[in-house]
Amino acid sequence: MSKNFVDLTRIYEDGVNLCLIERPLPAAIESFINQASKQFGKLELSQPVNPDQFDFASLWPQASHTHGYRAWLEDVELLTSAFCELFGLKQAGLRLRTLQNAMCPRFHVDRVPARMICSYGGIGTEWLPEYALDRQKLGMGSCGLPDDQSGLITDATAIRRMPAYAVGLMKGEAWEGNEGQGFVHRSPTPTAVQPKRLVLTLDML
Repeated sequence: MSKNFVDLTRIYEDGVNLCLIERPLPAAIESFINQASKQFGKLELSQPVNPDQFDFASLWPQASHTHGYRAWLEDVELLTSAFCELFGLKQAGLRLRTLQNAMCPRFHVDRVPARMICSYGGIGTEWLPEYALDRQKLGMGSCGLPDDQSGLITDATAIRRMPAYAVGLMKGEAWEGNEGQGFVHRSPTPTAVQPKRLVLTLDML
């Protein structure tokens, strides 16, 4: 874990599956997420975005008059631009979703080269370090058993969670030379205290 954005470049290092940048949650963005999720309900958006040409103000127009909207937009633009610059892309696949349940509740790997994720408020993505898992039990290897019964998790105390607002850059199965070693993670289960989260993901196109 780092607090320096430049450390995202370490994703290019062999053996590095996650670059996690911890950031303090700005009060304006936290307030915006709380108000917008209550007033405007579910947001679900998926589209290619060229950060040099895209009108980020169009992402959630219903919430445009809510305090903190501009600060949130600037952060989404920052992350999209950083992702594209890091990988030399003209555009990224941007997805924004408000979630009230665990979209991917089982530990899994992504069949992508790399993915950036940021949870605005709520509970962040959970993940397993390499020493605490048996990769043979992923997917079909679980024989249909839940993760806590299949033997996938070899040390339940090692399950980690990305903080809200942290930037996680995850290396997937399709990264050249990383076959069979993709980052193992899952969606968290919401709680009564934190029932919703707004998740941004960025993919290579």
